[in-house]
Amino acid sequence: MEKLPLKLEKRLQKRKNDNSFRKLLFCPGEIDFSSNDYLGLASSEKIYKKAHQILKENKLLQNGATGSRLLSGNHILYDLTENYLAEFHQTEAALIFNSGYDANIGFFASVPQRGDYIFYDELAHASIRDGITISHAKAYKFNHNNSENLRTQLSKIEKKENSVLYIVTESVFSMDGDIAPLKKLVKIAEEFDAFLVVDEAHATGIFGEKGEGLVQELGIHDKVFARLNTFGKAPGCHGAVILGSQSLKDYLLNFSRSFIYTTALPPHSVATILAVYLEFDNGISQIQHLKSNIQFFKNQILQNGLTANFLESDTPIQSCIISGVEQVRSIAESLEKEGFEVKPILSPTVPQGKERLRFCLHAFNSEEEITKVLKILSKLLV
Repeated sequence: MEKLPLKLEKRLQKRKNDNSFRKLLFCPGEIDFSSNDYLGLASSEKIYKKAHQILKENKLLQNGATGSRLLSGNHILYDLTENYLAEFHQTEAALIFNSGYDANIGFFASVPQRGDYIFYDELAHASIRDGITISHAKAYKFNHNNSENLRTQLSKIEKKENSVLYIVTESVFSMDGDIAPLKKLVKIAEEFDAFLVVDEAHATGIFGEKGEGLVQELGIHDKVFARLNTFGKAPGCHGAVILGSQSLKDYLLNFSRSFIYTTALPPHSVATILAVYLEFDNGISQIQHLKSNIQFFKNQILQNGLTANFLESDTPIQSCIISGVEQVRSIAESLEKEGFEVKPILSPTVPQGKERLRFCLHAFNSEEEITKVLKILSKLLV
Protein backbone atom coordinates (compact mmCIF):
# COMPACT_ATOMS: atom_id res chain seq x y z
CA MET A 1 0.00 0.00 0.00
CA GLU A 2 1.39 3.42 -0.97
CA LYS A 3 2.23 5.65 1.99
CA LEU A 4 0.81 9.12 2.41
CA PRO A 5 3.10 11.88 1.06
CA LEU A 6 5.36 13.20 3.80
CA LYS A 7 3.87 16.71 3.87
CA LEU A 8 0.41 15.21 4.43
CA GLU A 9 1.76 12.96 7.19
CA LYS A 10 3.16 16.08 8.85
CA ARG A 11 -0.25 17.78 8.71
CA LEU A 12 -1.85 14.75 10.34
CA GLN A 13 0.84 14.59 12.99
CA LYS A 14 0.32 18.28 13.80
CA ARG A 15 -3.37 17.58 14.41
CA LYS A 16 -2.38 14.77 16.79
CA ASN A 17 0.15 16.98 18.55
CA ASP A 18 -2.47 19.71 18.96
CA ASN A 19 -4.93 17.13 20.33
CA SER A 20 -7.37 18.10 17.56
CA PHE A 21 -7.16 14.85 15.55
CA ARG A 22 -10.58 13.79 14.29
CA LYS A 23 -11.82 10.19 14.14
CA LEU A 24 -15.10 8.38 13.67
CA LEU A 25 -16.84 7.27 16.85
CA PHE A 26 -19.97 5.32 17.72
CA CYS A 27 -22.46 6.78 20.18
CA PRO A 28 -23.51 3.77 22.30
CA GLY A 29 -26.80 5.00 23.72
CA GLU A 30 -25.85 8.07 25.74
CA ILE A 31 -28.48 10.73 26.43
CA ASP A 32 -28.43 12.83 23.27
CA PHE A 33 -27.34 16.45 23.64
CA SER A 34 -25.33 16.32 20.44
CA SER A 35 -27.26 15.40 17.31
CA ASN A 36 -29.08 17.76 14.94
CA ASP A 37 -32.25 15.67 15.30
CA TYR A 38 -33.93 18.54 17.13
CA LEU A 39 -37.49 17.18 16.85
CA GLY A 40 -36.70 13.46 17.12
CA LEU A 41 -38.09 12.82 13.64
CA ALA A 42 -35.11 10.75 12.48
CA SER A 43 -36.50 7.81 14.45
CA SER A 44 -40.20 8.49 13.84
CA GLU A 45 -41.97 5.23 12.99
CA LYS A 46 -44.96 7.22 11.71
CA ILE A 47 -42.83 9.02 9.12
CA TYR A 48 -41.01 5.78 8.23
CA LYS A 49 -44.34 4.10 7.44
CA LYS A 50 -45.70 7.15 5.62
CA ALA A 51 -42.62 7.24 3.36
CA HIS A 52 -43.12 3.57 2.50
CA GLN A 53 -46.79 4.24 1.73
CA ILE A 54 -45.80 7.11 -0.60
CA LEU A 55 -43.38 4.80 -2.44
CA LYS A 56 -46.05 2.12 -2.88
CA GLU A 57 -48.65 4.62 -4.09
CA ASN A 58 -46.22 5.90 -6.72
CA LYS A 59 -44.93 2.42 -7.69
CA LEU A 60 -41.35 3.33 -6.80
CA LEU A 61 -40.18 0.31 -4.79
CA GLN A 62 -36.59 0.58 -5.96
CA ASN A 63 -33.29 1.12 -4.17
CA GLY A 64 -31.56 3.71 -6.33
CA ALA A 65 -32.27 6.64 -8.62
CA THR A 66 -30.17 5.04 -11.43
CA GLY A 67 -28.57 8.28 -12.59
CA SER A 68 -28.49 12.06 -12.37
CA ARG A 69 -31.79 13.91 -12.55
CA LEU A 70 -31.00 15.18 -16.04
CA LEU A 71 -30.56 11.59 -17.23
CA SER A 72 -32.56 8.77 -15.66
CA GLY A 73 -32.91 9.81 -12.01
CA ASN A 74 -35.82 12.26 -12.12
CA HIS A 75 -38.59 10.07 -10.68
CA ILE A 76 -42.11 11.36 -10.10
CA LEU A 77 -41.55 11.98 -6.38
CA TYR A 78 -39.21 14.85 -7.18
CA ASP A 79 -41.95 16.84 -8.88
CA LEU A 80 -44.48 16.06 -6.15
CA THR A 81 -42.09 16.99 -3.38
CA GLU A 82 -40.63 20.13 -4.98
CA ASN A 83 -44.11 21.45 -5.73
CA TYR A 84 -45.13 20.75 -2.14
CA LEU A 85 -42.00 22.44 -0.77
CA ALA A 86 -42.55 25.53 -2.91
CA GLU A 87 -46.13 25.91 -1.67
CA PHE A 88 -45.21 25.22 1.97
CA HIS A 89 -42.39 27.76 1.88
CA GLN A 90 -44.44 30.36 -0.06
CA THR A 91 -42.07 30.61 -2.98
CA GLU A 92 -42.27 30.16 -6.72
CA ALA A 93 -40.02 27.13 -7.13
CA ALA A 94 -37.90 24.60 -5.25
CA LEU A 95 -34.94 22.50 -6.33
CA ILE A 96 -33.75 19.55 -4.24
CA PHE A 97 -30.02 18.88 -3.82
CA ASN A 98 -28.37 15.82 -2.32
CA SER A 99 -27.15 17.71 0.75
CA GLY A 100 -26.80 21.18 2.21
CA TYR A 101 -23.13 21.12 1.28
CA ASP A 102 -23.96 20.26 -2.34
CA ALA A 103 -26.56 23.02 -2.43
CA ASN A 104 -24.21 25.72 -1.14
CA ILE A 105 -21.36 24.60 -3.37
CA GLY A 106 -23.67 24.45 -6.38
CA PHE A 107 -25.27 27.82 -5.74
CA PHE A 108 -22.20 29.91 -5.00
CA ALA A 109 -20.01 28.29 -7.64
CA SER A 110 -22.55 29.05 -10.39
CA VAL A 111 -24.71 32.06 -9.52
CA PRO A 112 -22.27 34.91 -8.64
CA GLN A 113 -20.23 35.77 -11.75
CA ARG A 114 -16.89 37.40 -12.47
CA GLY A 115 -17.24 41.10 -11.66
CA ASP A 116 -19.87 40.45 -8.98
CA TYR A 117 -19.40 40.95 -5.23
CA ILE A 118 -20.30 38.65 -2.34
CA PHE A 119 -20.54 39.96 1.22
CA TYR A 120 -20.85 37.14 3.73
CA ASP A 121 -21.05 36.91 7.51
CA GLU A 122 -17.66 35.96 8.95
CA LEU A 123 -19.22 33.01 10.82
CA ALA A 124 -20.94 31.56 7.76
CA HIS A 125 -20.80 27.80 7.47
CA ALA A 126 -17.85 26.07 5.77
CA SER A 127 -20.05 24.96 2.87
CA ILE A 128 -20.94 28.58 2.10
CA ARG A 129 -17.30 29.64 2.25
CA ASP A 130 -16.18 26.68 0.13
CA GLY A 131 -18.75 27.57 -2.53
CA ILE A 132 -17.65 31.21 -2.47
CA THR A 133 -14.03 30.09 -2.91
CA ILE A 134 -14.95 28.34 -6.16
CA SER A 135 -16.88 31.38 -7.39
CA HIS A 136 -15.24 33.91 -9.74
CA ALA A 137 -16.86 36.79 -7.82
CA LYS A 138 -14.93 38.95 -5.36
CA ALA A 139 -15.81 38.10 -1.78
CA TYR A 140 -15.62 40.10 1.45
CA LYS A 141 -16.64 39.01 4.93
CA PHE A 142 -18.41 41.39 7.29
CA ASN A 143 -18.31 41.33 11.09
CA HIS A 144 -20.66 38.77 12.58
CA ASN A 145 -24.28 39.98 12.66
CA ASN A 146 -23.04 43.56 12.26
CA SER A 147 -25.30 45.30 9.76
CA GLU A 148 -23.45 48.62 10.08
CA ASN A 149 -20.13 47.00 9.20
CA LEU A 150 -21.84 45.44 6.18
CA ARG A 151 -23.25 48.83 5.14
CA THR A 152 -19.80 50.42 5.47
CA GLN A 153 -18.22 47.76 3.25
CA LEU A 154 -20.97 48.02 0.63
CA SER A 155 -20.52 51.80 0.53
CA LYS A 156 -16.88 51.41 -0.46
CA ILE A 157 -17.62 49.32 -3.57
CA GLU A 158 -17.39 51.09 -6.89
CA LYS A 159 -20.05 49.04 -8.59
CA LYS A 160 -19.65 48.58 -12.32
CA GLU A 161 -22.61 48.65 -14.68
CA ASN A 162 -23.14 44.89 -14.81
CA SER A 163 -21.92 44.02 -11.31
CA VAL A 164 -24.30 42.21 -8.95
CA LEU A 165 -24.07 42.41 -5.15
CA TYR A 166 -24.93 39.41 -2.96
CA ILE A 167 -25.40 39.48 0.82
CA VAL A 168 -25.08 36.07 2.47
CA THR A 169 -25.95 34.92 5.97
CA GLU A 170 -27.34 32.06 7.98
CA SER A 171 -30.58 32.71 9.86
CA VAL A 172 -29.42 30.60 12.84
CA PHE A 173 -25.68 30.12 13.24
CA SER A 174 -24.54 26.57 13.77
CA MET A 175 -21.80 27.14 16.35
CA ASP A 176 -23.01 30.14 18.41
CA GLY A 177 -26.74 29.46 18.08
CA ASP A 178 -27.50 33.14 17.60
CA ILE A 179 -29.83 34.71 15.05
CA ALA A 180 -29.04 37.03 12.13
CA PRO A 181 -30.66 40.51 12.01
CA LEU A 182 -32.59 39.53 8.90
CA LYS A 183 -34.93 42.52 8.77
CA LYS A 184 -31.94 44.89 8.88
CA LEU A 185 -30.25 42.89 6.14
CA VAL A 186 -33.38 43.13 3.99
CA LYS A 187 -33.30 46.93 4.32
CA ILE A 188 -29.61 47.06 3.43
CA ALA A 189 -30.18 44.79 0.42
CA GLU A 190 -32.91 47.14 -0.79
CA GLU A 191 -30.74 50.21 -0.16
CA PHE A 192 -27.83 48.85 -2.21
CA ASP A 193 -29.89 46.90 -4.78
CA ALA A 194 -28.30 43.67 -3.54
CA PHE A 195 -29.56 40.07 -3.56
CA LEU A 196 -30.04 38.50 -0.11
CA VAL A 197 -29.22 34.80 0.32
CA VAL A 198 -30.17 33.04 3.59
CA ASP A 199 -29.11 29.59 4.78
CA GLU A 200 -31.97 28.29 6.96
CA ALA A 201 -30.35 24.94 7.87
CA HIS A 202 -30.75 25.34 11.63
CA ALA A 203 -34.07 27.22 11.45
CA THR A 204 -36.02 24.76 9.29
CA GLY A 205 -38.55 22.84 11.39
CA ILE A 206 -37.99 25.10 14.40
CA PHE A 207 -39.12 28.64 13.57
CA GLY A 208 -42.47 29.49 12.03
CA GLU A 209 -45.89 28.22 13.01
CA LYS A 210 -45.29 24.89 11.28
CA GLY A 211 -41.50 24.89 11.07
CA GLU A 212 -41.26 26.98 7.89
CA GLY A 213 -38.11 28.75 9.08
CA LEU A 214 -37.18 32.19 10.39
CA VAL A 215 -37.54 33.97 7.03
CA GLN A 216 -41.23 33.09 6.87
CA GLU A 217 -41.79 33.70 10.57
CA LEU A 218 -40.57 37.26 9.98
CA GLY A 219 -42.68 37.62 6.82
CA ILE A 220 -39.73 38.56 4.60
CA HIS A 221 -39.82 35.60 2.18
CA ASP A 222 -40.67 37.88 -0.74
CA LYS A 223 -37.55 39.97 0.00
CA VAL A 224 -35.06 37.07 -0.10
CA PHE A 225 -33.49 36.06 -3.40
CA ALA A 226 -32.60 32.51 -2.37
CA ARG A 227 -33.11 30.33 0.69
CA LEU A 228 -31.33 27.09 1.51
CA ASN A 229 -33.31 24.71 3.73
CA THR A 230 -31.75 21.41 4.71
CA PHE A 231 -33.49 18.20 5.76
CA GLY A 232 -30.73 16.53 7.80
CA LYS A 233 -31.41 18.50 10.97
CA ALA A 234 -34.88 19.12 12.42
CA PRO A 235 -36.66 17.29 9.54
CA GLY A 236 -34.63 14.20 10.47
CA CYS A 237 -33.97 12.91 6.95
CA HIS A 238 -31.54 13.80 4.14
CA GLY A 239 -30.99 16.34 1.36
CA ALA A 240 -31.60 20.07 0.95
CA VAL A 241 -33.61 22.49 -1.15
CA ILE A 242 -32.93 25.87 -2.71
CA LEU A 243 -36.04 28.05 -2.73
CA GLY A 244 -36.51 30.98 -5.08
CA SER A 245 -37.94 32.01 -8.42
CA GLN A 246 -38.61 29.65 -11.31
CA SER A 247 -35.85 31.45 -13.21
CA LEU A 248 -33.36 30.68 -10.42
CA LYS A 249 -34.40 27.02 -10.51
CA ASP A 250 -33.97 26.93 -14.29
CA TYR A 251 -30.54 28.55 -13.97
CA LEU A 252 -29.35 26.04 -11.36
CA LEU A 253 -30.64 23.16 -13.47
CA ASN A 254 -28.42 24.35 -16.28
CA PHE A 255 -25.31 25.60 -14.50
CA SER A 256 -24.99 24.13 -11.00
CA ARG A 257 -22.36 21.40 -11.34
CA SER A 258 -23.06 19.78 -7.96
CA PHE A 259 -26.64 19.26 -9.17
CA ILE A 260 -25.90 18.26 -12.77
CA TYR A 261 -23.06 15.81 -12.23
CA THR A 262 -24.28 13.63 -9.37
CA THR A 263 -26.59 10.66 -9.03
CA ALA A 264 -30.01 11.77 -7.78
CA LEU A 265 -31.32 10.92 -4.32
CA PRO A 266 -33.05 7.52 -4.27
CA PRO A 267 -36.87 7.47 -4.15
CA HIS A 268 -36.92 6.54 -0.46
CA SER A 269 -34.99 9.69 0.52
CA VAL A 270 -37.37 11.96 -1.40
CA ALA A 271 -40.43 10.10 -0.07
CA THR A 272 -39.17 10.69 3.47
CA ILE A 273 -38.79 14.43 2.80
CA LEU A 274 -42.39 14.57 1.56
CA ALA A 275 -43.60 12.51 4.55
CA VAL A 276 -41.93 14.92 6.97
CA TYR A 277 -43.43 17.99 5.30
CA LEU A 278 -46.89 16.43 5.30
CA GLU A 279 -46.40 16.02 9.04
CA PHE A 280 -45.24 19.65 9.37
CA ASP A 281 -48.30 20.84 7.49
CA ASN A 282 -50.60 18.99 9.90
CA GLY A 283 -48.88 20.70 12.83
CA ILE A 284 -46.67 18.74 15.22
CA SER A 285 -46.38 19.05 18.98
CA GLN A 286 -42.60 18.47 18.95
CA ILE A 287 -41.92 22.07 17.90
CA GLN A 288 -43.56 23.43 21.05
CA HIS A 289 -41.88 20.76 23.19
CA LEU A 290 -38.52 21.88 21.81
CA LYS A 291 -39.24 25.54 22.55
CA SER A 292 -40.22 24.64 26.12
CA ASN A 293 -36.98 22.70 26.56
CA ILE A 294 -34.93 25.65 25.27
CA GLN A 295 -36.50 27.94 27.87
CA PHE A 296 -36.06 25.34 30.62
CA PHE A 297 -32.39 24.87 29.68
CA LYS A 298 -31.82 28.65 29.82
CA ASN A 299 -33.47 28.80 33.24
CA GLN A 300 -31.21 25.99 34.46
CA ILE A 301 -28.14 27.83 33.16
CA LEU A 302 -29.17 30.69 35.44
CA GLN A 303 -29.98 28.42 38.38
CA ASN A 304 -26.56 26.75 38.18
CA GLY A 305 -24.61 29.99 37.89
CA LEU A 306 -23.43 29.22 34.36
CA THR A 307 -24.57 32.39 32.60
CA ALA A 308 -21.01 33.65 32.11
CA ASN A 309 -20.01 30.37 30.45
CA PHE A 310 -22.80 30.16 27.87
CA LEU A 311 -23.35 32.26 24.77
CA GLU A 312 -26.77 33.93 24.61
CA SER A 313 -29.10 31.89 22.38
CA ASP A 314 -32.84 31.30 21.99
CA THR A 315 -32.30 28.34 19.67
CA PRO A 316 -31.60 24.63 20.25
CA ILE A 317 -27.85 25.35 19.97
CA GLN A 318 -26.49 26.29 23.40
CA SER A 319 -22.71 26.72 23.50
CA CYS A 320 -20.60 26.63 26.65
CA ILE A 321 -17.23 28.29 26.01
CA ILE A 322 -14.34 26.34 27.55
CA SER A 323 -11.04 27.66 26.27
CA GLY A 324 -8.38 25.07 25.47
CA VAL A 325 -8.58 21.77 23.63
CA GLU A 326 -7.43 19.65 26.59
CA GLN A 327 -9.95 21.10 29.02
CA VAL A 328 -13.00 20.96 26.77
CA ARG A 329 -12.20 17.39 25.76
CA SER A 330 -11.71 16.37 29.38
CA ILE A 331 -15.07 17.79 30.43
CA ALA A 332 -16.82 16.14 27.45
CA GLU A 333 -15.28 12.79 28.47
CA SER A 334 -16.46 13.29 32.06
CA LEU A 335 -20.01 13.96 30.85
CA GLU A 336 -19.83 10.88 28.65
CA LYS A 337 -18.93 8.75 31.68
CA GLU A 338 -22.10 10.09 33.31
CA GLY A 339 -24.10 8.94 30.27
CA PHE A 340 -24.43 12.24 28.37
CA GLU A 341 -23.39 12.77 24.76
CA VAL A 342 -22.20 16.38 24.42
CA LYS A 343 -19.63 17.06 21.72
CA PRO A 344 -16.56 19.25 22.18
CA ILE A 345 -16.09 21.68 19.31
CA LEU A 346 -12.41 22.36 18.69
CA SER A 347 -10.31 24.70 16.61
CA PRO A 348 -10.06 25.02 13.62
CA THR A 349 -13.87 24.52 13.48
CA VAL A 350 -14.06 27.45 15.91
CA PRO A 351 -11.31 30.02 16.57
CA GLN A 352 -8.54 29.04 18.95
CA GLY A 353 -9.52 30.04 22.47
CA LYS A 354 -13.23 29.72 21.59
CA GLU A 355 -13.41 25.94 22.03
CA ARG A 356 -16.72 24.85 23.47
CA LEU A 357 -19.20 22.21 24.47
CA ARG A 358 -22.11 22.53 22.08
CA PHE A 359 -25.38 21.37 23.60
CA CYS A 360 -28.00 20.55 20.97
CA LEU A 361 -31.44 20.44 22.57
CA HIS A 362 -34.27 18.21 21.41
CA ALA A 363 -37.99 17.85 21.86
CA PHE A 364 -37.37 14.45 23.46
CA ASN A 365 -34.92 15.60 26.15
CA SER A 366 -36.58 15.49 29.58
CA GLU A 367 -36.37 18.23 32.18
CA GLU A 368 -34.68 15.71 34.49
CA GLU A 369 -31.94 15.11 31.90
CA ILE A 370 -31.39 18.84 31.40
CA THR A 371 -31.27 19.48 35.15
CA LYS A 372 -28.78 16.67 35.75
CA VAL A 373 -26.37 17.46 32.92
CA LEU A 374 -26.09 21.13 33.89
CA LYS A 375 -25.58 20.30 37.57
CA ILE A 376 -22.71 17.98 36.63
CA LEU A 377 -21.28 20.60 34.27
CA SER A 378 -21.34 23.28 36.99
CA LYS A 379 -19.25 21.03 39.27
CA LEU A 380 -16.77 20.23 36.48
CA LEU A 381 -16.23 23.92 35.76
CA VAL A 382 -15.35 24.82 39.36
